[in-house]
Amino acid sequence: MLKQAVKTAKVRTPVKERAFIVKGGNPLRGEVILNGAKNAATKQLVAALLADEPVVLHNVPKIGDVTATIEMLEGLGVGIKVDGHTVTIDPRTLNTSQVSAALSRKNRIPILLMGPLIHRFGEASIPSLGGCQIGPRPIDIHLEGLKQMGAEISEGDGYYKAKSKKLKAALIELRFPSVGATENLMLAAVKAKGTTVITNAAVEPEILDTAKLLQSMGAIINLETNRTWVIEGVDRLGGAEHSVIPDRIEAASFGIAAALTKGEIFVRHAKQDDLLTFLNAIRRVGVPFKVEEDGILFGHADEYRPVTLETDTHPGFMTDWQQPFVMLLTQAKGVSIVHETIFEDRFGYTESLVKMGANIQLHSDCLGSKECRFKHKNFLHSCIISGSTPLKSAEICIPDLRAGFSYLLAALMAKGESRVTGVELIERGYEDIIGKLKKLGAEIDAE
Repeated sequence: MLKQAVKTAKVRTPVKERAFIVKGGNPLRGEVILNGAKNAATKQLVAALLADEPVVLHNVPKIGDVTATIEMLEGLGVGIKVDGHTVTIDPRTLNTSQVSAALSRKNRIPILLMGPLIHRFGEASIPSLGGCQIGPRPIDIHLEGLKQMGAEISEGDGYYKAKSKKLKAALIELRFPSVGATENLMLAAVKAKGTTVITNAAVEPEILDTAKLLQSMGAIINLETNRTWVIEGVDRLGGAEHSVIPDRIEAASFGIAAALTKGEIFVRHAKQDDLLTFLNAIRRVGVPFKVEEDGILFGHADEYRPVTLETDTHPGFMTDWQQPFVMLLTQAKGVSIVHETIFEDRFGYTESLVKMGANIQLHSDCLGSKECRFKHKNFLHSCIISGSTPLKSAEICIPDLRAGFSYLLAALMAKGESRVTGVELIERGYEDIIGKLKKLGAEIDAE
């Protein structure tokens, strides 16, 4: 009997780990055309569920997070049509308030469904969240705001369950200007009864872009001074057509790629308005750039200067710019300091950079001009970079999306051939990354 079981057992073939093979040393030159912003497109796919007619989104990037969001919405019965970079969402076929755990743990978008599903069904069931491993990223700010608007919320068996006959307006003061919480409460407020005021809110360009979509759908939504959103609830929202803004994170990534590889890259559609803080930071380091009519030309210098920098909510230095910027500072002559104030555990990726030759030390103190909410909490949220240091090739594994591009930058600079695994994470946020880098002259292939 045992022999027979062995004979008939199916042999499972291990799935080969995907990797990028990168040969460093080539300057990157040419043009990159920006795709739509991931942090706007994914949220706007959800916002479309508030309408009672189809919504058309243009300039939607072909990336992993968009695919995951579309699959999740299709699991709710939503009609989705994809034509290149245009996505049409028909919310009229939405038929359930229960979000599938199997389809929703690839990113942190599901929590934004609470408002739209409550408005449609009077209830919502949302699984616990996925996304990049860059710290706990609690959602209590989201839930507190929704409770103020009349939602009854419970947690158990891996789900958040919410219900309300009708969400009502509220005066909500966020204890921290959370991007996700601001977006969540905005989606809940546009059809709530009365006027909702959200203070100490996030005001990132991607949120403004989503507000424009909502306004096109019929919402009454206004950004006032001192980080305050004022939203008058309406009875219905209709269809709309909207083009997603260019991705400012991708723009910064390729700008630093030009500087680090001693190249020159024109980033088409890069918007100076959305990159002011980033451009100031790289100018202090010594990276030359030229703002042109439809983009920004990034170059390189023979030597870079060290700086001290803190991440912050918009209009401060964006936390998603931090990883490629740290990579840039490894090539600055002297000691630089980066103080991360948004996520408490976002420097874990530096371990692999040290393996490649970077001189980086992490500290739990607030090594910046201000104390942040992580003071005395033993989080390694400050980084000291001593440069400049040559890098050597290595085998490295990407820990999260934004660190992924930094690892590619390190591999593109390093002497020799590097093998980069965990590439699915970088594909969540960058469309056709190999194709774009090859076009610029990089020696990179998928294994």
